[in-house]
Amino acid sequence: MRSQLFKTRITEMLGIRHPILCGGMGPGVSDANYVAAVVNAGGMGFIVAAGFPDPHVFREQLRKCRELTSGKGFGVNLYISAQAEATQRLQEHVKVLAEERVLCVETSGASPEDILPALRDAGLKVLHKVPAVRYARSAARLGVDAVIVVGNDSGGHPGTYGISSMVQAPHAANEISIPLVIGGGIGTGRQLAATLMMGADAVLMGSRMLVAEELWIHPQYKDLLVQSDGTDSVVVKTGLRQHHRVLNNESAKAVAALDAIGVSDFERYRPHVMGTLTTQAYLTGDSSLGMLDYGPSVVFANAVQSVEVIFDEVLDDAQRAMQRMDLLHCEV
Repeated sequence: MRSQLFKTRITEMLGIRHPILCGGMGPGVSDANYVAAVVNAGGMGFIVAAGFPDPHVFREQLRKCRELTSGKGFGVNLYISAQAEATQRLQEHVKVLAEERVLCVETSGASPEDILPALRDAGLKVLHKVPAVRYARSAARLGVDAVIVVGNDSGGHPGTYGISSMVQAPHAANEISIPLVIGGGIGTGRQLAATLMMGADAVLMGSRMLVAEELWIHPQYKDLLVQSDGTDSVVVKTGLRQHHRVLNNESAKAVAALDAIGVSDFERYRPHVMGTLTTQAYLTGDSSLGMLDYGPSVVFANAVQSVEVIFDEVLDDAQRAMQRMDLLHCEV
């Protein structure tokens, strides 16, 4: 593990060595094994609660992660939905989080306002993820501990505004006084250094990490990512205003065709966006079907490596970037 290069409000708040967060990736993808590897490499990861709807299985994942990290703090991703069934499951998950003394949560989706008191009572640090600065301001007013702002390059759900991380980072730093994390299209140390210079306290990586050895997804899919240049990343579900950046496979093309003719009935989309298709793709390596979260930063995922090696490369790159800035600096 590399020595600490940066001390920020996020590294201090979460007790981590490096200002690198690895966001929750799809139901069941970010599991205990992967998150523990992130934490042990000096960052912060988030087990995706939605991937473990059974509270007993979810609890087992938390305990396994604690064991693998030798008791270090780790996080959980909570998706906030307006659906009654999802709300009940979320409440069950929060109860388990409190009992298992999890350090922090990455909340996303709807506003965390209704669930924030329960998260506070559980002693959790709350990092709320949003796709635009306007939502970050609202989250900050609610009293979350930090905000994560993702730009249009984000794999998964980048929001509907199409604003780049390059714009979001300095804008958010001007508008937000609480700790700030920037995500979307980030996969190198140069970007980490630049993002910190723009006023953020950490970066969030997702697509870049899909080739981590500790992820259970099929090696064939990881090999596809290694060979990719990121140009096969596409935003679909625009007809539903649920923009989703994914791999441009057969499912994505079918959804894009529905978007193009203005379809707004979800049932027309359902056969192509079912989560079972995504899970099957990850299990088998056949990536022709399923909504596979996929941002252009996969261009930086040029080898299947352990999380620690990926982090080391990012940090070495950040150090070189800082040295370059020193060389470019002119004494007045």
